[in-house]
Amino acid sequence: MRYDPARPAGRLLLTPEDKEAPARTLRLGQLGLGERPDPDLDAYAGRLAGLTGAPYAMVNFIDQHRQFFAGLHLPDVAPPFVRTDGTTPVLGRELARDHGFCPHVVVRRKALVLEDVCDYPRFAGNPMVDEFGIRSYLGAPLIDSTGMTLGTLCVADVAPRPWGKPGLETIKSSAAELVARLERREADGLPLL
Repeated sequence: MRYDPARPAGRLLLTPEDKEAPARTLRLGQLGLGERPDPDLDAYAGRLAGLTGAPYAMVNFIDQHRQFFAGLHLPDVAPPFVRTDGTTPVLGRELARDHGFCPHVVVRRKALVLEDVCDYPRFAGNPMVDEFGIRSYLGAPLIDSTGMTLGTLCVADVAPRPWGKPGLETIKSSAAELVARLERREADGLPLL
């Protein structure tokens, strides 16, 4: 089934209710995450982009009001997506909570594989599709030892991609590794890398 813009998905596009958001905001504050870019997390996102071959990779922390990419890898050359008004989008460090696919991963507490977002009416109408040309997404939750979902580790592309089982295993193991590094950094004051 493919998304038909003549038949909008309506309520399916709503971002799921996130009851953990207040507690997550406090936990992110304790960890010192989600307020500023982190060069170590940028490097981690860069390695993930290289590992998956994706042009975009993000370490995304989600609080009550927004999403913040503390780790961000962007393509060296803008991907071939031009908006209908002729402009080329630039992804910044912040996104509204109702944009993208990461809020769904956080609430589900499970990895999400979208090889072609247009195959899923719930996601095809997401602003990331129209505003940034995102056509594929692969993300996993960052769940710490307290059981709190802090955010996501994800990659995206402007073309459909067959992530498959290898992609799913890569994103899940990378997310688990990143959480372990974040917790070590919290406990010991060690650098992330």
